[in-house]
Amino acid sequence: MQKRRMIKWLLVAVVILAGIGSYTTRSKQATNQQSITAVGSTALQPLVEAASEEYSAEHSGIFINVQGGGSGTGLSQIESGAVQMGNSDLFAQEKAGINPQKLVDHKIAVVGVTPIVNKKVGIHRLTSKQLIAIFTGKVKNWQQVGGKNLPITLINRTQGSGTRVTFEEYGLNGRESAVAQEQDSSGTVRQIVSSTPGAISYVSFGYVNKDVQPITINGIKPTERNVMDNDWKIWSYEHIYTNGQPTGLTKKFLHYLQNDHIQKTLFNKLGYISVKDMQYQRTWQGKISKRSGVE
Repeated sequence: MQKRRMIKWLLVAVVILAGIGSYTTRSKQATNQQSITAVGSTALQPLVEAASEEYSAEHSGIFINVQGGGSGTGLSQIESGAVQMGNSDLFAQEKAGINPQKLVDHKIAVVGVTPIVNKKVGIHRLTSKQLIAIFTGKVKNWQQVGGKNLPITLINRTQGSGTRVTFEEYGLNGRESAVAQEQDSSGTVRQIVSSTPGAISYVSFGYVNKDVQPITINGIKPTERNVMDNDWKIWSYEHIYTNGQPTGLTKKFLHYLQNDHIQKTLFNKLGYISVKDMQYQRTWQGKISKRSGVE
């Protein structure tokens, strides 16, 4: 009887020790797990999402949460310290209400932005004058610019969108688009344009697919090569802002995004241009100059 009781207590002790060991292991795993959050530009979102998935697959216990919401959201969230990375198509200096003094700019990539139309409008090219007339509401039917007899339906991004700011500044020569329905996501814009006869909007190159028609402007096609040479003027930097100098996982992930392997694989696959490949550079005030060291 005494022997059985001893065996019983030994088994209880083993179970308790096993439980403690398991808890300790789980605690260590929880401690080793790291997570950071990136919020903002939907133009940059596909690249950051794809890179975060690859990075997490290569580094156990790492989670990088990527959300959209637009450049305005990204800048306000990083300024307040709510996230570790604020994604933006805009320089922080361009956004009203943002104090850029404590923000550090990491130029990750360049994207071109192109007008897109529903395939039924019968248009592949426009002049700058025609594009401006369409988006300011002076032209209301595609027939007026050589297309089908279809009323024009404008689709805008929301006011906080860096893609919208870029398009209005460099596609509409600083003019504001007429009041129209607004969407907070490039993916939603593309879906609406593809399913709405007569629709026109604008997206970064990475969102163009066979369901919509990109538009040539003044004989210049919306291609990456033309962006690099600044022949296609509607482009922007894709920034990731940090509140102060990045540290820890944020610093490691930003370094990962900027390495040559990622820029030659993910960038090309998803339609982004490396800053290193640009022949020209642009300041936040819009001043264009030849990049130093580029012939």
